[in-house]
Amino acid sequence: MTQAVAVRRDGDAFQARQFWWRAANLLNPQSPVIQVGFESGPKGFDDIWVAYDPARPVHDHNGQRLLREHIQCKWHVSLNDFGYADLTSPDWINATTTSLLQRARAAQVVHAPEGVGVRFKLITNWRVAQNDRLRELIFQGSKTIRTKDLFDGGSDRTWRGQIRKLWRDHLGIDDKELEYLARTLAIDTDATSLDDHREHLNNLFEARGLARVPETESSFRYDDIAYKWLAQGRLDFNRDSFLDAVKREGLLQGPQKHHVAFGVKSFEHPFDKLEDRCTEILDLTASFDDRRIRDQTEWESSLYPQLSSFLLAAGKSNVSLRLVMDTHVTLAYAAGSVLNIKSGRHVEIEQRTLGSTIWSATDSQPDPAWSIWEFEHLSLGDPSAGMAVAVGLTHDITADVQRYLASDEQLMGLLLVAKPKGGAGAQVVKSGRHAFALAETLAQEINARRPVERPDLHLFVAAPNAFTFFLGQRQTSLGRNTLYEFDFEGSNGRSYKPALTLPVTPV
Repeated sequence: MTQAVAVRRDGDAFQARQFWWRAANLLNPQSPVIQVGFESGPKGFDDIWVAYDPARPVHDHNGQRLLREHIQCKWHVSLNDFGYADLTSPDWINATTTSLLQRARAAQVVHAPEGVGVRFKLITNWRVAQNDRLRELIFQGSKTIRTKDLFDGGSDRTWRGQIRKLWRDHLGIDDKELEYLARTLAIDTDATSLDDHREHLNNLFEARGLARVPETESSFRYDDIAYKWLAQGRLDFNRDSFLDAVKREGLLQGPQKHHVAFGVKSFEHPFDKLEDRCTEILDLTASFDDRRIRDQTEWESSLYPQLSSFLLAAGKSNVSLRLVMDTHVTLAYAAGSVLNIKSGRHVEIEQRTLGSTIWSATDSQPDPAWSIWEFEHLSLGDPSAGMAVAVGLTHDITADVQRYLASDEQLMGLLLVAKPKGGAGAQVVKSGRHAFALAETLAQEINARRPVERPDLHLFVAAPNAFTFFLGQRQTSLGRNTLYEFDFEGSNGRSYKPALTLPVTPV
């Protein structure tokens, strides 16, 4: 019984913290969120709901206006996997007769009969199984269903057709009705620990002028307050009623902390939207399907020009800038090349390696305990041919890079492997000053090892964005170089593909 109670309390905390992530945006006048509800809404998707301002429209993955989102939270004390068949099983949601898909269908018929304007989202700490086809049908940015892939015109004998048939027969509907439902579905996996949620929320609360909960306190008062409001029948809040509610609870501690922050995104963070807290946004997500670029030529023809114009305009009006980058490695490096070390601009970077901290080149004093580089030089042929650099700060990418180079027709003369002494990891880089120093040392090593002819440089990077930005600030001294992106989605054989070459050749 004690274990069951603990599991229930953790599930309640998970739901409450998902609520606070959204409700805190009501204190941000720039946010499109105008109303948030708790434990109300259509059955099966009634844990949380969010309404968006039609005057500042939020768009779904199909470019349609999104007005409301209804969310169901599913928490498990131990992690496990699930797949597309589980969505048809009542047992999977601890029900007796009605599956998640049936509940979503019932809600969709009432609230979004043509599959437009409303989203029904499942948030669970379970993961979509690695080998389940459902994984291939979920946009990793919006967590919505790839309807164009699901309804690809293939027969019921294809794997997509088998999913369609299972869902269609289970619901007793035709393909057109299933497509309306699929347009509204989102399946989000959030395996963030409750402790990490608490830390992230504390940072958000501080930015919104709400009280932090000291780390020394074992309880998290915001969890209890959400359920206290529920017991009082206070099920939904707009900007005014939420402000009044947090004032009554003594949660409002002072003015919000405003920074001139410039956001750049090429993919969506699962819950921390840049629009909620950045002064200006450069949204490049339309060029990507999740993290896969739709057209390789866009790196040079579209993305870099947009990024360059955006950052140069920001730099002209601000001597000190704060960058928030939910971007590919290539764009973090390119941003550094625009705001390079001769730009005369002080740049702060929000780094999400663990939690959310602000890094800059001068944010701390050097520490002799910081990790330093361990370099390995591997000869691949003619020294005058291209030079590849494998940078593995967060994880070791040497084997992946070597496999790619062995299969690529382009000849390389040297592979420089750069890894931190003691091994890679999420916490290896301690601060912006540390990242800046690592970038400086790596640039020096590259230039020291390159032949006089300075052949093209080929960069493969697994590192915090702040490090990659600082390395990009040295692009001029590194000469002509090409960035490579790894295929995490598996659509390119989980290998590398060349992205942007700098400097961009003028047209």
